[in-house]
Amino acid sequence: MAQVALESISKVYPGKVLAVDNLSLRIMDGELLVLVGPSGCGKTTTLRMIAGLEELTSGTIRIGDRVVNKLHPKDRDVAMVFQDYALYPHMSVYKNMAFGLKMRKVPRAEIDRIVRETASMLGLSDLLDRKPGSLSGGQQQRVAVGRAIVRNPKCYLFDEPLSNLDARLRLQMRAELKALHLRLKTTTIYVTHDQEEAMTMGDRVVVMAKGQVQQLGKPLEIYHRPVNRFVAGFVGTPPMNFLEGQIEQHNGQLSFTAGSGLRLPLASATAEAAQSHLDRKVVAGIRPEALRIDTKDQSPEAASIQLEIRITEPLGDRIDVYGRTADGHDLIARVSTDRDLSPGMSVQVHIEPSCVHLFEPGEYGRHIVFGQ
Repeated sequence: MAQVALESISKVYPGKVLAVDNLSLRIMDGELLVLVGPSGCGKTTTLRMIAGLEELTSGTIRIGDRVVNKLHPKDRDVAMVFQDYALYPHMSVYKNMAFGLKMRKVPRAEIDRIVRETASMLGLSDLLDRKPGSLSGGQQQRVAVGRAIVRNPKCYLFDEPLSNLDARLRLQMRAELKALHLRLKTTTIYVTHDQEEAMTMGDRVVVMAKGQVQQLGKPLEIYHRPVNRFVAGFVGTPPMNFLEGQIEQHNGQLSFTAGSGLRLPLASATAEAAQSHLDRKVVAGIRPEALRIDTKDQSPEAASIQLEIRITEPLGDRIDVYGRTADGHDLIARVSTDRDLSPGMSVQVHIEPSCVHLFEPGEYGRHIVFGQ
């Protein structure tokens, strides 16, 4: 195991295409760090630079106590699991897993022991004589992971390894990979575009956009304390509701107002930070689960607005409700299934002041409280 340090690394492709922009990270020994972001954000390029499959334009990469910028991929002591698994189709499962050890001239008896122990760990013992083409997607994914495990590297690199699996198998393999990391405790860097996958798997999560780190932190910290509007909108399903408006003062109380009928009182900590934005344009963000429909448990400070339901999405243990206010603001609410809700209904929605986030205008506008 080893710590991995990325020091001001950048990657510029021909045509001055900036894929990774002066990125610095420190992945702790034994940590599972997830890089997440939309397509083209630079996460896979970052992973490939760590692996040695892409050359750095500038910066330094350290694995353990070694600078690896000039080292060949095979000399970096990392193991990578690719999105398409990259298994040798003409080789059996056993030979796929043993191939790297054979190239390193590990004794045959030791190869056999390592491969069979790893196969047992991954539930592959009965498949060792089969070829990849006869395996399911989940089984191929296990073989690819097994091929990485047998090398016992300082660091594992995973490039969207679950993206080719169906939804049910993806959930199963996600749990298995998390359990495997807890067992092996090897430093792991995991790339995904799926924010739910990132939140459930990572010890820490890096949200990327435009080749830069937007926020680094523990999953729940990023969810509850996003530093800017991009992070707030990217993390969370359904996504955060955003409303454009401004900060106004009424009877000594700061509020967010939008249109003629929407006024959201601000909690004390938010109001203090928003004082400097008085009478200025801002964006309010509200998580869908923070919208309460016809509840009697709201505080006296809660705001209430009418919402006309347009679409409902029953999800078993909850319902996602898509609606529109009289002023034309579209909102999504996530509510429990004990409500009989249907399109065309008009319901009262309550919003607690403590649930209102405030951002400066723009796609990457900073959070007025957390974006200091």
